[in-house]
Amino acid sequence: MTDIFVEKSIELRDAWEAELQKQQTEGSIDVLSWLSRMTLDVIGQAGFNYQFNALADGEEENELNRAFSTIFSSNMTFSVIPLLRATFPSLRWLPADRDAGSKQARATMERIGRELLDKSKKSLQTVEKVDKSTLKGRDILILLLRANMATDIPEHQRMSDQEVVSQIPTFLAAGHETTSTGTTWALYALSKSPEVQTKLRNELLSISTDNPTMDELNSLPYLDSVVRESLRLYAPVPFTQRLSVKEDVIPLSQPFTDKKGKVHEYLEDKKIWGEDSLEFRPERWESVPEGASAVPGVWGNMLTFLGGPRACIGYRFSLVEMKALLFTLIRTFDFRFAVPLEDIGITSWIVQRPFLRSKPEAGNQLPLKVKLVQRA
Repeated sequence: MTDIFVEKSIELRDAWEAELQKQQTEGSIDVLSWLSRMTLDVIGQAGFNYQFNALADGEEENELNRAFSTIFSSNMTFSVIPLLRATFPSLRWLPADRDAGSKQARATMERIGRELLDKSKKSLQTVEKVDKSTLKGRDILILLLRANMATDIPEHQRMSDQEVVSQIPTFLAAGHETTSTGTTWALYALSKSPEVQTKLRNELLSISTDNPTMDELNSLPYLDSVVRESLRLYAPVPFTQRLSVKEDVIPLSQPFTDKKGKVHEYLEDKKIWGEDSLEFRPERWESVPEGASAVPGVWGNMLTFLGGPRACIGYRFSLVEMKALLFTLIRTFDFRFAVPLEDIGITSWIVQRPFLRSKPEAGNQLPLKVKLVQRA
């Protein structure tokens, strides 16, 4: 799938170059919005064999992207009513200010999910017998259809159409929002550390092609370190909830008291990552701290993609896509902040995203000054 990642990264690059031509070489671009459209196109094509054409829409936001924005931006204004409704079922009759928008967003997701399902099922109508040998497509929806339609699957193990449709928004959201947000934070970190950005660009330019293979992307050690450090310091999903299924004992040989009632974040723990744990320093990955080697994360001695049976199943997909994006964008553009650093805040509702403190009503965004790099 690397070819899809690179193809869409180049399409995004070309769109930004066109934007800069309009703004006379250097201009401000909301990278979060554009990256979200790009990754939506990728998950549509690679995951569902479907063309959303979100990048082709230019500044006009795709309706599915707009639906995701409604869901993920619902926490920009605090309200206690959703908390009460979630905690006390008897209070779910209380009206919520965001209900209308959220219901419409969910309806959009379900409608598009059904369109995707119907399209895939129609492609199989000419097949007399649907079994594992029939459905050899790589996309997620083919795998779901295998569970739903295959004649060699017992009836009681099949998923209903509604169950299949219900999975699609989850895969679409998980497959594009986290990657676009992770790449956005990487560009934020690189804008904050121009010397790291320059060092990374020099490494990327050592590859003679604009269309790298996955092996070529994985052969770039500093790119790998930048991706790791960015995902450590700016994890797209900063928390998770788990329910213990059996009793256990938590050792308190080193007890601590936190008056705010919050658990210290592992990814920024100075005992593991050193006194500079809050700094963006990709070089730390040249020698992984001893304390990190015991972490049961699914990737990178971290819990960014969680661990165990509930770990992110698409982490490899996301990592290669993120590398393809950074490879293409950093080779072509120089990134700097378009607003004062202190104006950039963080809001977290499932996914951790940036917004402007001076314009909270505008929703999630990250405007950066983007300038074409003059290659020798």
